[in-house]
Parts: sequence; C-alpha cells; structure tokens
Amino acid sequence: MSDIGDWFKNIPFITRYWFAGSIAVPLIGKLGLIGPMYLVLWPEAFFHKFQIWRPITATLYFPVGPGTGFLYLVNLYFLYQYSSRLETGAFDGRPADYMFMLLFNWICIVITGLMMDMQLLMIPLIMSVLYVWAQLNRDTIVSFWFGTRFKACYLPWVILGFNYIIGGSVVNELIGNLVGHLYFFLMFKYPMDLGGRSFLSTPQFLYQMFPNRRGGVSGFGVPPSRRPMPQEQAGGGGGGGGGGGGGGRHNWGQGFRLGDD
Repeated sequence: MSDIGDWFKNIPFITRYWFAGSIAVPLIGKLGLIGPMYLVLWPEAFFHKFQIWRPITATLYFPVGPGTGFLYLVNLYFLYQYSSRLETGAFDGRPADYMFMLLFNWICIVITGLMMDMQLLMIPLIMSVLYVWAQLNRDTIVSFWFGTRFKACYLPWVILGFNYIIGGSVVNELIGNLVGHLYFFLMFKYPMDLGGRSFLSTPQFLYQMFPNRRGGVSGFGVPPSRRPMPQEQAGGGGGGGGGGGGGGRHNWGQGFRLGDD
C-alpha cells in the first residue's frame, strides 16, 4: 500500500486529481451511492432543472460492467500516460496553462455533447489530450498493436480507424481529435507557425490559482533576444540572449449511451 501511495503522490498535480476523480465517480455509480442517471449529461436536466454538476460528472463517469470494464481501464491508463506527459513536458512549470487547455477542451466537448445528446464525455476529453500530445511530439515513434510503428502525429487517427475496422463507434474519438486540433491550431499552429494573432490566452485568475514554477513566464514562448547595438559591436561588447520555450496509446473505446453493457 505504501508503494501505491508513493506512486499516486508522484503523479503530476492536475493529472492526479483528474485521475482520482475518474476512479471515484464511477465507483460511486457502481456502488449505487448515487444513481448513474444523476451522473450523465442530460440536456433537459441541465437546462430546465439546473443540475449544473452534470457536465463535470459526465466527464468523470463511465459505466463499468462486464462489457465495458476493459475499455474503462484502457481509458484510465491513457489518461494517466498522456496527461502526465503533457503536464511534465510541454507544460512543465506552467500548471495554469495546462489547466486552461483542459478547461478549453472540456467546454468545447460539453457544448458538443449538449448539441449531440452525448451522455458520457470521458473518452472525448482524454482523446483531446492525447491529440495535443501527439502533435507536440509528432516525430516521436510510437508502437501500436501487432508491432506496428509510426510517428506520434498519426496515433489519434490510427486509433479512430482501428475502431472503425472492428465495428466500434468512432464518434467519441472523432470529437476528441477535432477539439484537440482546435486547441492546438489556435494556441500553437496559427500564431506561431502562420504568423496570425493569438486567440487563446490563459486567464490571469488561473495564474493566481496555479502560479508558475521555477521562474517561468506566463503563457507560451520567450521574448526575443536583444541584438547588440553597433557601438557595442565595435567596442567588443555583446548582448545576452535567451532561452527555450516549452512545447509538449491509446484509447480504442466506443461510444456508449446509458443502459449499454
């Protein structure tokens, strides 16, 4: 038990609470402490009965049963893997920026879920995180079933295609990939690679709640190095410059509606 406790404490802070919630809420539903009907996303109950907790519980809840237990464990494993990698990689020292990414993806998925009458949102949010990791580590070689190896940037779509081949639902994976792409494009691709304006920025209150560590600056990127003035060059003096910025298998699940086993 002490080994499990040490392992749990070593999980990155935000991932740790997301991981714990994704265990606690399904367990509560499985034990019948709260009926699953109160944990899923019902648009009518959310809008007309003001049951505002449903978007949160629907993101953490998964109906664990004989036909879904393995799928749940796979999603839980990849939540741990890819959320930990992002939080300690591309977002290392910037918990507010990582929390903003999760909130942005979650809001987009909740809106989509309400429009499409989706009751469970765990898989789309995990897939959106996996997609962002895959794009920030696009040249990393990953392994899939049967020893196949390819670049990480293809992993989200390989998972989607594999689900289609075996006859599973691809809606959750597709929504997660699209939301992850939306965040990646608006935060990284458009402003940094295409020279466009930045549409996304982490709110200041998140920096107050989750302050940067190790002297990091708010947001992404670093200020450009100062070029030495001609007088400094002539005199042999030089200007200092600066630092590096942060950049940075799978869920083969299918969609479920309440009552499916």
